[in-house]
Amino acid sequence: MFQILAADAIKEEGLQPLLQMENAVVYRGETYDQDIPLSQIDALLVRSGTKVTAELLDRMPSLKIVARAGVGVDNIDIEAATKRGVIVVNAPDGNTISTAEHTFAMMVSLLRNIPQACASVKNGEWKRNVFIGSELYGKTLSIVGMGRIGSELAKRARAFGMKVMVFDPFLTKERAENMGIDSGSLEEVLKNADIITVHTPLTKETRGLINRDTLKLTKKGVYLLNCARGGIIDEEALEEFILNGHVGGAALDVFVTEPPGEHPLLKLDQVITTPHLGASTREAQLNVATQVAEAVRTYFEDKPVANSINLPAMSREIYEKIRPFHQLAAKMGSIVSQCLQEGVNEISVTYSGTVAELEVSYLTKSLLSGFFKNCIDASVNEVNAVHIAKELDIVVGEKISSNSYGYANTVSVTVKGDHHFFTARGTYIEHYGPRIVNLDGFNIDFRPEGNLLYIQHMDRPGVIGRVGNVLGETGINIATMQVGRKEVGGEAIMVLTFDRPLEGGILEKIREVGDIVSLNRIRL
Repeated sequence: MFQILAADAIKEEGLQPLLQMENAVVYRGETYDQDIPLSQIDALLVRSGTKVTAELLDRMPSLKIVARAGVGVDNIDIEAATKRGVIVVNAPDGNTISTAEHTFAMMVSLLRNIPQACASVKNGEWKRNVFIGSELYGKTLSIVGMGRIGSELAKRARAFGMKVMVFDPFLTKERAENMGIDSGSLEEVLKNADIITVHTPLTKETRGLINRDTLKLTKKGVYLLNCARGGIIDEEALEEFILNGHVGGAALDVFVTEPPGEHPLLKLDQVITTPHLGASTREAQLNVATQVAEAVRTYFEDKPVANSINLPAMSREIYEKIRPFHQLAAKMGSIVSQCLQEGVNEISVTYSGTVAELEVSYLTKSLLSGFFKNCIDASVNEVNAVHIAKELDIVVGEKISSNSYGYANTVSVTVKGDHHFFTARGTYIEHYGPRIVNLDGFNIDFRPEGNLLYIQHMDRPGVIGRVGNVLGETGINIATMQVGRKEVGGEAIMVLTFDRPLEGGILEKIREVGDIVSLNRIRL
């Protein structure tokens, strides 16, 4: 008999897949019988209230699966769960429709001044001329981030006769054409937008993506929406551009700090806001509860579990063998996604040496997870990464090779984009950790961690020195530097690591150094 604890307020209707099991008992948080000790609980269902820490996991030795009824898993110690062989699952797409609909409702309300007009009428006023709005028809909606939510929003916008432009480095031209939308660079979609909405994860790359510099590219009177993550839009810059009349208005469901308190944006009539309601519908709450309940039931029926955040349950011995390569693969995926900024059609992974003796399908999923994690608005993990690749029409290949290039083991990846290929090869060396030993055809050796800068340049005397001078003049200290080349006088590369992230202005100065072919900032 399986013992299941729903620790937080999870809808009973959503728990039906578990309540209907004949071989399971479900305890609710408010009625939990303390006579059943935590040590006997097999499955734990939580929302955001319960913190699943290493200490709590130590008190639950029988625990096999933790299910988060929602997307975020910040309240769960994933590494501690994985080490203990506990699967962690979530419901990454249960609120897709809810958030897309809320964003669209916010957009209509913003352009038609609905909240302001409602407040005015309730105050006994009837000021029709004050609240003249704008139609959506014919307007250009620029969507930053084309994951599930962005895709649903695009469908609704096109139904209203809007032109849709999208910035997403991993959206292929073919998929954009099939959806009837235009894709472009961030600069292009910002310049052409009447309305801008952001739907990306909050990462180091997307924090402050819409800032003073990018807002200067936009049309006067542009409208902004953020129903994704607080921090993607620089709140101080937004206030400044509303006050100077450049931004016509903004609709915000999220803030950097929540609740926002006495936030200056809340004092502006041009700003409408809601208290993080994107996923707050009865349907969404029921969907996420049902999804995780079904996942737990599936696990107890010995069937494959969807939406697992970590690796499937395994013995500590197997976990320790696969863990170093799992980390290497994830970092390799992140590196190639940050270096190939264009639509991707194919990802091929090759294993050789001792790593080929392991369950490499887990590693391929880890690589895909690292590849997608910072570039789509969905929660990505080793299980749903393959599904996401299929959604994006990306062909994934996996093979074993006898050529390990002189190393005990290698993991190699080739990514085919719309216009270019990009390759990387890594290895794991005991006592030295993961290493990248080839990047885009250049032999090199560096540890994939921290803040890196990857530069392709011509093999000319003085190039490395000029790059060093630019960094030195701006007070940037180089932690490590690795170089490589294919032939004398041809193309060469350097990989530099730093103690802190490089600012965009420094990159522009490096681009001005002669003989620079390309450069990519990589954050791991």
